[in-house]
Amino acid sequence: MLTPERFLRLTIEVIFVLLGILVVWLGLTGHIFFDRRRPAWFILSAALILWGLRAVYSSKKRLASRESWTRGVSLMLLGAVMLLISRAPFEWVGVLIASGGVLLTLRGIVASVLIFRPR
Repeated sequence: MLTPERFLRLTIEVIFVLLGILVVWLGLTGHIFFDRRRPAWFILSAALILWGLRAVYSSKKRLASRESWTRGVSLMLLGAVMLLISRAPFEWVGVLIASGGVLLTLRGIVASVLIFRPR
């Protein structure tokens, strides 16, 4: 039986899986309509990396450290992919966006499995 807290966490992870699939589709079809060289893109990628570092660092203090570690590593990797997107040639942008979507999907799947593990 799922408690309301576990059900909410599972719902959030399913949303990440669906978001990742959407981002993969956008990256592979070439529906890219943003300016990847603006400072806001760099600030967002740096914020994701810092947020991921914070999640990994604070995972030692919580009970669900594997889930926090998974979230933190996925955020750091997604921020790194976003930094690569800002400096990569345009031909590689779609592939890099799709790889970011794969990261989001894997994060959702791994975190969902961790939610169902026995305590």
